[in-house]
Amino acid sequence: MASKVFADANLLLDFTLKRENYEAAREMIRNCIDGVIQIYITPSVLHIAAYWTTKTYGTAKSKLILLSLLADVLIIDCDHATALVAINSNMNDIEDALQYYTALKFGMDYFISSDKNLKKTAMPQLPVYTASEFLNDLK
Repeated sequence: MASKVFADANLLLDFTLKRENYEAAREMIRNCIDGVIQIYITPSVLHIAAYWTTKTYGTAKSKLILLSLLADVLIIDCDHATALVAINSNMNDIEDALQYYTALKFGMDYFISSDKNLKKTAMPQLPVYTASEFLNDLK
């Protein structure tokens, strides 16, 4: 069974905008397409990716990019109870907390983010890795 991996917005932006961590992001997406892992995101991650890809490439190309991603990447969402738990958590970044606790609720195996502060506040049942760290462990 493929590992369930939550990807924050930076992974999608690194991939779609070919930013600094493009190669690791591309390998993560390739592993998802190949069925090695299953990547999950929330609607807010999709919103962020849509904003930046549209700003960079225009609406038509952004739609093609996002539809291509959504052929393999699945969307999960936060409910009211999970939002309350996240906001009441010890995480100072509310956006990260909402993403992290949504990933916990859906039983993710890994949380991929380049946010060092998030990594410090993560719980053992849902470790936070950068894409590169995760790929090294996967090998």
